[in-house]
Amino acid sequence: MSHAFPRHSRKTPPVVARGEGPFLYDQSGKAYFDGSGGAAVSCLGHSDPAVINAIKDQIDTVAFAHTGFFTSEPAEALADALINAAPGNLDRVYLVSGGSEAMESALKLARQYTVEQGDTSRRHIIARRQSYHGNTLGALATGGNMWRREPFAPMLMDTHHIAPCYAYRGQKEGESEFDYGQRVANELEDKIAELGAENVLAFVAEPVVGATSGAVPPVAGYFKRIREICDTHGVLLILDEVMCGMGRTGSLFAFEQDGITPDICAIAKGLGAGYQPIGAMLCTAEIFDTIRDGTGFFQHGHTYNGHPTAAAAALAVLNRLTTDGIADRVAPMGEKLRGALNDRFGQHAHIGDIRGRGLFIGMELVADRDTKAPFDPALQVHAKIKAAAFDAGLICYPMGGTIDGKLGNHILLAPPFIMQDHHIGLITDALDTALAASLP
Repeated sequence: MSHAFPRHSRKTPPVVARGEGPFLYDQSGKAYFDGSGGAAVSCLGHSDPAVINAIKDQIDTVAFAHTGFFTSEPAEALADALINAAPGNLDRVYLVSGGSEAMESALKLARQYTVEQGDTSRRHIIARRQSYHGNTLGALATGGNMWRREPFAPMLMDTHHIAPCYAYRGQKEGESEFDYGQRVANELEDKIAELGAENVLAFVAEPVVGATSGAVPPVAGYFKRIREICDTHGVLLILDEVMCGMGRTGSLFAFEQDGITPDICAIAKGLGAGYQPIGAMLCTAEIFDTIRDGTGFFQHGHTYNGHPTAAAAALAVLNRLTTDGIADRVAPMGEKLRGALNDRFGQHAHIGDIRGRGLFIGMELVADRDTKAPFDPALQVHAKIKAAAFDAGLICYPMGGTIDGKLGNHILLAPPFIMQDHHIGLITDALDTALAASLP
């Protein structure tokens, strides 16, 4: 009998035995193509020698030193490398252990920054419906996924939500994509006016929405309008790139493709590629300098901030993505994979939309293509597809509640950047098998 506390107490997953390239193997020797990188984590696959050797070398030197006493060479080098790679005026890096910690840190830094400016009334956070920003209480309160929030609602701080930029569901007949994007972006200005600009702290968004909605990209011009609104009203823009960042969408930072930069950005998942738990919060020099020249102390912290071994792993990952050019493979490979998915499923009776950027791709499932009607949630279509794909040797990331937290289903794909052309057929064949076995 196991004493481990699993994600689902009525399911017993197989024991993973080893990883090699884009594959994981269970104890029976069965291979599974990691078509979602776990949860968009394993961008380099599971056996990258450069990252593994960096971890071993760091452990031989010093595995851990608390940042209350020391900094470390890997943490300093990683921060330098991230800022050198980041566009715009991002200037400082706060290293943590994962995405939820990065987002919690971002929210608290935003508040402390405004307090130290003497702007103490700014407290309201605005985000978007169907967003996901982490599982700690502050990050969960910021997220707009009702299913995840509901059990903990009495414990959550008050936050505010506007419409997502979700053209497949929200664009009106006769409305251009650009006009649609401007319309939903302007909901932010309306909400700021409702709350009073002097009371609004930050707007939080995923540049490409991940697990909750299935790789939903913004339309052109949407984030430029968002940035303009934030600047007009002195509202901080916090971008959550925990899932979509670090090359996943075809550029190292997803926001690069929208021609903007945030005031604060959170990254994780692909930063460590699964080799060590790590995340990071990046902020502008103005924000950091305000803290430095004020109290001098960020009133926040985690035991494993700046963990030397995790930082060494992430630095090796970043070097593989940038210096070794692996991130350059994402856009062309993503085009090939999306092309193959469109060829196979573009006219499928129950696939309504195939979307995404780079190797971050979503397929939205519908009961009726013409009306876009979703399946009855009681059918648990997403869960059936996940199980059937796994049986067929494909790890993918189906989810329910795509539309509003209850209705809608999608499949998220986020395969390793090292995948080859011949893996595309493996993905499409396994998905075809899973859909045939799962759909009514």
